[in-house]
Amino acid sequence: MPSYTLSINDQNHTVEVDKGTSLLWVLREHLGLTGTKYGCGIAQCGACTIHVDGSPMKACVLSVDDFSKGERIKTIEGLSERGDHPLQKAWVEVQAPQCGYCHSGQIMQAAALLENNPSPSKEEIKAHMNGNICRCGTYLRIVQAIQLAAQNQ
Repeated sequence: MPSYTLSINDQNHTVEVDKGTSLLWVLREHLGLTGTKYGCGIAQCGACTIHVDGSPMKACVLSVDDFSKGERIKTIEGLSERGDHPLQKAWVEVQAPQCGYCHSGQIMQAAALLENNPSPSKEEIKAHMNGNICRCGTYLRIVQAIQLAAQNQ
């Protein structure tokens, strides 16, 4: 079985998994980083959003084979050590989640937006968040949380 060394949340992790194993399963099943969720398996819902070298990507369709060259992977667990990232605080303050299942992916998508655009308009937020589905429909609160985080960062 091949061995892969991955840079995840500023730490190197070595895993032995079959070639072609989904990065999502490596994160969840082999490394115990369960904040990244499985939603659809076809990169359509965004529950599995992570950052690769600062860009949001859907882990469910990424193969571990493509991530052993030093790429920096960040999961929701790596966003902040104590859950005090401005987005995480804003999510709580506006009570963005209902069931909460999609929200790690929502927050990771939003974090990439604020990294590149610290003061996005409402329209820019909506455009960037398009592709991250909330089955409970808390989109208005998600937008409010992103706006609040932008003000507080």
